[in-house]
Amino acid sequence: MTRDDARALDAQDPLARFRDAFDLPPGMIYLDGNSLGPPPKTALAGLRDAAERQWGRDLITSWNVNGWIDAPLRVGGKIAGLLGARPHEVAVADSTSVNLFKLAAGALGLRPGRRVILSETGNFPTDLYVLEGLARTAGAELRAVHPDRLLDALNEDVAVLVLTHVHYRTARRWDMAALTAAAHAKGALVLWDLSHSAGAVAVDLNDCGADLAVGCGYKYLNGGPGAPAFLFVAERHLGAIRSPLSGWMGHAEPFAFEHGYRPSGDIRAQLCGTPGVLGLAALEASIDLQVQADPAAIEAKGQSLCDLFIAETDSRCGRFGVELATPRAARERGLHVSFAHPQGYAVVQALIARGVVGDYRSPDLMRFGFSPLYLSHAEVWDAVAILEEVLATGAWDRPEFRARAAVT
Repeated sequence: MTRDDARALDAQDPLARFRDAFDLPPGMIYLDGNSLGPPPKTALAGLRDAAERQWGRDLITSWNVNGWIDAPLRVGGKIAGLLGARPHEVAVADSTSVNLFKLAAGALGLRPGRRVILSETGNFPTDLYVLEGLARTAGAELRAVHPDRLLDALNEDVAVLVLTHVHYRTARRWDMAALTAAAHAKGALVLWDLSHSAGAVAVDLNDCGADLAVGCGYKYLNGGPGAPAFLFVAERHLGAIRSPLSGWMGHAEPFAFEHGYRPSGDIRAQLCGTPGVLGLAALEASIDLQVQADPAAIEAKGQSLCDLFIAETDSRCGRFGVELATPRAARERGLHVSFAHPQGYAVVQALIARGVVGDYRSPDLMRFGFSPLYLSHAEVWDAVAILEEVLATGAWDRPEFRARAAVT
C-alpha cells in the first residue's frame, strides 16, 4: 500500500471528525492508547470545572448540586452502552484490581461448595496476584492452566472462571459467548476482565450471557492516569451477590448511619468508599465523547488500522527479524498488535525518540495500540516507515536505548 492509498482510506473514515477532540502533541504518532489514552479536550475542561468551580466554589454542596453522589451510577450507566449491558448493571468505582477481588469473592459466595477459581497461566499478572490473595483469604484454590487446557479444566469444582477478554500481550481474543456457555454448562460463573476491550472492540455482555465483568477507565476509554474502573453484575445476580468490602456507599441507606451493615439490593452494593470525584469528572467527559461513536464502527476502523500495520510491517520489516505475535485474523484479536524482536526494547526506545510512541513487554515484544478515534491510516503507514528506518540503519543500537528504565 502507498501512503496515498492510506490517505484515501482516511478520506472515507466516518470517525475522522473525532481526531480534533483530543489534545495530542503535534507530530507525535501515539500508538500506546492501549496503556494510557490521551486526554480529550472535554475531559481537561471537565476536570478543570470540577476542581475550580465545583470543589473550589460550591464546596460540599456539590455532592447534591453538581451530582457528585450519583456519579458512580451515572457514569456506569453511560459505560453500559458500550458493553451491551443495562444501565443499572454497571457502576464506576475503585480500581480494576479491587473490583476483580470484590466480584470474584462474590462469585465464590454464589457457588457454595465450590472452591476453585479457574484462570489461564498467561493472564495479566496482577489479576492472578489478586486471585491468589483471594484464594488464600477465602480458603479457596486458584487453578491457572495453559489456555489449551481451559475447557478440560472446567468441572464441578469450579466456582468461577476468570479471564481477560483481550490478552494484554498478544491481543488474542477469547470467544466470550462460547467460553461463557461452556462454564455455565458445568455450573460455574464467568468473570471477564475487559480492560483491553471496552472502547475498542464491540462487546455484548448480556447477549453472551455474561455473569460479571470489570475493566479500567484509562486505556481506550481515555479517562486519565489511574482513572476509576467499572464493574458489571448481570441483573439476575444483583440481589444475591455480596461484596467482601462492606463500605458505607454500598449500604442501603448510607446516610442513615446505622450501626450494622445492610447492603443495597442493587449495583450500589458493589460500591465501598467515597468516590473520587475528580477522576470521575475526567472519565465522564471522556465517556460522553466515546458514546457518540458506534462501537461496531470503532472496532471496524481499529481492525483496519491493525491490518494495515501487520501487512506493512511484514512486508517492509520482516527481513530484520520481526515476528508477529498477535493473531492475524481480525475476529481473533483486539486492537493492539505485538511483534517480537530480539532487541525489542531498544527498537521501541528509538521509535519513541522519533515521535512514534509504542511500548514493550518482556522478554521481546514490541506492542502497538490502534485507537480508532484519533489515529489515521496515514499515521500507521508513517509509523511503519519509521520502524523500517530504525531497523535498517541500526538506529536502535545506542546505549541510551538499550538501558532499561523501571517504567516504559
